[in-house]
Amino acid sequence: MRVKFITRDGETVMAEAQPGDNLLEVGQACGMPLEGTCEGQMACSTCHVIIAPEWFARLPEASEEEEDMLDLAADVARTSRLSCQIDLTDDLDGMEVRMPSASHDMQGR
Repeated sequence: MRVKFITRDGETVMAEAQPGDNLLEVGQACGMPLEGTCEGQMACSTCHVIIAPEWFARLPEASEEEEDMLDLAADVARTSRLSCQIDLTDDLDGMEVRMPSASHDMQGR
């Protein structure tokens, strides 16, 4: 399956993934500036992404804890999610994910 990432500069990066892969790890593997500082424990918002509206409804709803962490993220949109909370499924093949304009990876990715 494939995931389409749009960088904050508008460039398209296509990533290969498997059903069950975590979106954070897929993004990191293709060079997206996703820190994931808390390693998926929802203790930070360094893996914030914006899901294309046509794909957003296909995702399970965000938990209250995820919504609380998104309140701390910069450049939040209506379709914002924490990428660490999204496990890919077959019906997400081709999903488009945009990096927020304020995204920076302090780890150099």
